[in-house]
Amino acid sequence: MHTLASTIRPAAALLALAVLGAACGRAGPPPARGVPVNAVLITPHPVSIPLEYPAQLEASNTVEIRPRVGGVLERQEAVEGQRVKTGQVLFVIDRQPYEAALAQARATLAQAQAAKAQAERDLERARPLSQLDALSQRELDAAIAAGAATTAQVQSAEATVRTAQLNLDYTIVRAPLDGVMSRALIRLGGLVSAYSTLLTTVYKTDPMYVNFSISEQRLLELQRELGHAPDQRNPSKTSFRVFLADGVEVDTPAELNFVDAAVDLRTDTLPVRLGVPNPKQMLRAGQFVKVTVESPVRGDAIVIPQRAVQELQDKRFVWTIDKDHKASPRDVTLGPRIGQETLVTKGLVAGDLVVVDGTQKLKEGTLVDSEPTPAADKRSP
Repeated sequence: MHTLASTIRPAAALLALAVLGAACGRAGPPPARGVPVNAVLITPHPVSIPLEYPAQLEASNTVEIRPRVGGVLERQEAVEGQRVKTGQVLFVIDRQPYEAALAQARATLAQAQAAKAQAERDLERARPLSQLDALSQRELDAAIAAGAATTAQVQSAEATVRTAQLNLDYTIVRAPLDGVMSRALIRLGGLVSAYSTLLTTVYKTDPMYVNFSISEQRLLELQRELGHAPDQRNPSKTSFRVFLADGVEVDTPAELNFVDAAVDLRTDTLPVRLGVPNPKQMLRAGQFVKVTVESPVRGDAIVIPQRAVQELQDKRFVWTIDKDHKASPRDVTLGPRIGQETLVTKGLVAGDLVVVDGTQKLKEGTLVDSEPTPAADKRSP
């Protein structure tokens, strides 16, 4: 016969077991969630790093056109802004004064030649007479001297004629080379002075020169890469690309043709010049362009998105994620930019996790929630 107590105790035990089982099945407190961020996994890969330099175009030859004689500008034969050929007439200065000077010089020459002929005849008659003692030695010497003087007068008159002819020829101003004529600075009827008045400028625009400068540090790197100093007579495999201000690439090949002998002490840069063919006359002197230099491929480069880089005063750093999923800043040294990414030369190693997006919420030791993704698509060399 069961007592009431014996009946209650098993029921209480069952109730206690049920409560205990329910307590055991209940989940504990949810794990703390970290700040959501996007991160990349650092994986070194080969890249070719293009270096960009601001540059300016220059005509391969520039000649200032100045007259060699003075006078009134009578005609302009060439059209401003158009191509001209070597020897083509550009301007004509009033020729009449120089034609008159040439005629006068020729008349003076004729007089000198006549006087010389007379002196030669006098000397021919004097020599036989001197041998017969019919003419004194003094008179013979005077005839000889007169002949020499007239010869000198003829030579002087001939030089004057040549000078007058040159001056007359100089009234026609011709192009000294093939190129493009700039704006005329003197209008018709203007008075020009010999060797001082600037009439115009002729630019040789094919080929064109591209002038830029590289830093002393880049020069040392280039010398280490090439194994020697850059030399236009021994072009390297380094390729140069020229881009106009609107981003369009010049479709003719650029070649290195000048490297200065000394570094500019004011800027610590080395002047460099490229030559670019310009058959279509699309390039103009004075234009600003951009030169891109392809450097040798680096096989183990570390590249991260540019937006991952943070700046604070003069320091650059990135946020990294450790094995405990905590964020911490790390200083980095950057190299050149490659599109939307940048090269990291110091501060990161393979396997590091770098935060790309969501850095605004991070502090030292912040717990983050992120899945690693590849840092960047591998570039072919």
